[in-house]
Amino acid sequence: GSHLIMNPYRTPVLILIIFSTLHSSCPSQFPTSLMIKEWVDQMQQEVVNLADTASAGKRLVQIYMDNQKYYTVKANNAGKLVENAAWNIENFLKKRAKALEALASAAEIFQMEHEWKDEFVEDDIVYYNAKDNLEANETERRRNRIRPEFKEDPSFKNRHVSYNHTGVHIPTDIYDGSTIVLNELNWTEALEDVFKRNREEDPTLLWQVFGSATGLARYYPGQVWQQLTKGLPEALRVLMMPLLFHLASPWKDARKTPSKIDLYDVRRRPWYVQGAASPKDMLILVDASGSVSGLTLKLIRTSVSEMLETLSDDDYVNVVNFNTRVNNTACFDHLVQANVRNKKILKDAVQNITAKGITNYTKGFEFAFKQLSDSNMTRANCHKIIMLFTDGGEERAQDIFTRYNPDKKVRVFTFSVGQHNYDTGPIQWMACANKGYFYEIPSIGAIRINTQEYLDVLGRPMVLADAKQVQWTNVYLDALELGLVITGTLPVFNKTRSKEDGSSKQHQNQLILGVMGVDVSLDDIKRLTPRFSIGPNGYYFAIDPNGYVLLHPNLQPKNPKFQEPVTLDFLDAELENDIKVQIRTMMIDRDPGEKTLETLVKSQDERYIDRGVRTYTWAPVNGTDYSLALVLPEYSMHYIEASLGDIKQAMLPPSSAVSETMQVEKFEEYGYTFIAPREYCQDLKLSSNTTQLLIDFNHYIDKRTPSDPMCIVSLVNRLLLDAGLTADLVQLWKKQTVEGVLARFVATEGGITRVYPKSAGEEWTENTETYDSSFYKRSLDNDIYIFTAPYVNSKP
Repeated sequence: GSHLIMNPYRTPVLILIIFSTLHSSCPSQFPTSLMIKEWVDQMQQEVVNLADTASAGKRLVQIYMDNQKYYTVKANNAGKLVENAAWNIENFLKKRAKALEALASAAEIFQMEHEWKDEFVEDDIVYYNAKDNLEANETERRRNRIRPEFKEDPSFKNRHVSYNHTGVHIPTDIYDGSTIVLNELNWTEALEDVFKRNREEDPTLLWQVFGSATGLARYYPGQVWQQLTKGLPEALRVLMMPLLFHLASPWKDARKTPSKIDLYDVRRRPWYVQGAASPKDMLILVDASGSVSGLTLKLIRTSVSEMLETLSDDDYVNVVNFNTRVNNTACFDHLVQANVRNKKILKDAVQNITAKGITNYTKGFEFAFKQLSDSNMTRANCHKIIMLFTDGGEERAQDIFTRYNPDKKVRVFTFSVGQHNYDTGPIQWMACANKGYFYEIPSIGAIRINTQEYLDVLGRPMVLADAKQVQWTNVYLDALELGLVITGTLPVFNKTRSKEDGSSKQHQNQLILGVMGVDVSLDDIKRLTPRFSIGPNGYYFAIDPNGYVLLHPNLQPKNPKFQEPVTLDFLDAELENDIKVQIRTMMIDRDPGEKTLETLVKSQDERYIDRGVRTYTWAPVNGTDYSLALVLPEYSMHYIEASLGDIKQAMLPPSSAVSETMQVEKFEEYGYTFIAPREYCQDLKLSSNTTQLLIDFNHYIDKRTPSDPMCIVSLVNRLLLDAGLTADLVQLWKKQTVEGVLARFVATEGGITRVYPKSAGEEWTENTETYDSSFYKRSLDNDIYIFTAPYVNSKP
């Protein structure tokens, strides 16, 4: 549509004149509501007439109608669009899953064929350690470390990577020369060839990672770490290296930033947690008796917080504390989903636990078993676990286990926390008698490792049954700075068999070796959903079985945390109503459907709410547990497709070619011209400078035809179509003189914005991508003139 900018100083003067004239005719009469309505009607009429005349919007419609030979109007079939996009996403993820399965199978074979060694010669194992200082002299470094050659790669946001080598990360609290780590380095080295083969078959693959249960991570391609030293003088670079290394390392855990210590542990990443275990219902039982005060209570609080970090959205949890009485630690009186919000509430509540009174295990466990068996509440219904954190005690609570857990369906894990002389025999018995394990946490250094080892125990039935399937994680922030990603995961099982002493009988090993992961950038999935044929207010979104969005225009976390999944519920992503609640339920249940509804729409700049009619069409994405939806306004049920052929020369205005109207030196004649920064052609670099982008586009298109195979023909032709037709409108504006109007502009879905006169365009701050422009998107939902008030701190 076309718009105008009026002189903000002249309009109030006009209003004051009206006021003074009307008031002087009746000096003794205060204005009545009828008089005010007359003034408003008069103002409305004058403003609308001015806008009609100055913008010449009706003339623009006529220009398009007169040039129908250059385009066709096509219909959007929502059902077909969703079906096609879902099919594209299904096949895209299927290719990733295939790479994942190849890796997991190969890893199991490599480990099975590997011969364990108790000792290694120094040069036996050669690898690239992600934390190596590549700037150091060769003599200062170990001889068994690879020094890869890195190069910038646009697929990885121009970070330096090496396709010749894998990178290895070993957590700080694990000795990289231990026998276990050396053996893992030995057998995982063979994964490098599988990583490379996968990438040859699918060059669009991003990170491929094996996260081991011991904490070792081997990933491909290798990643360079000293990004911040680039361009610094050599002497300064050497001096700053210790600090820069920690700042640049994406393995650094954001929770502990001030310490400058690398606290990354692959076993705590969201994708590993989700891939390593089956869903579980967990009741954390905290001893809050007087004996656990002081340091022991602090250790328990930290241990419970770390335990909560091992849970994902597929799990359910609650924290209960007890002494002679039992209390829900937070406001939850039942198990709740272990999502980011609920875990934070529980962590905060744990900090408020105070120690007093006497321990009564019987009451604590009775309460725990009852809450776990509450069938009225939603739960995971897979593993059931009680986690007891205590300092120790004399009581075994044997009667409670006999009454509530005779068939051992609930596993009990017990943790003796702190340094003390209490008898730990009873709590060891509790764990062993209920298919659990007993752990000791004497100090803060033992917390992380001991609060995650239970996952190995829970994985045993899965290993024995050889039950595995590709899982796709929640959205989270990639540790290696690819932005928002999802990861396909597959557990890797230890398939070796061992003989019992003095027996010929072989037993299947029951351990999970780790988790294999393949990253998928959300940007790659977005590219599978067409954008520029569904209009600025049309969009796709996808949700997972928890109702969290995978794709959505509002999935733009302002301060995403590195260590947490980015979870946004569909009903929080949009302004909620009853019909959207139904849509969410049907999508989770994988039932396809379509609904048209009136809804409230938040503007792009989040300053206005408009009403709009939207049609939601959705279907499941087969082979995954996602569902995909398309939202279309009524006016996006059709779209313009510019006709093929060299329209550059054929289009209006007759006096010149279309491309001439887009030249910078022609701004005086055709208005200051902007084009939307879209990927028109693969080899056309998009400059962030709007004028440079236009110059580059003109230069590119002058040498090519719009139907060049490197280009998206529909985008190029639509841009050129709109350029030609809007140039004709500007010619009309040039002939007009409208009092009180400073500037006029026209913006189109094809991506053209023209501002007249040129001087006004030099101060233009609106988004040149009309699909992201607040004024443009709001105009579509309103059939009246939209007036936008100026405001402070406006975003460009």
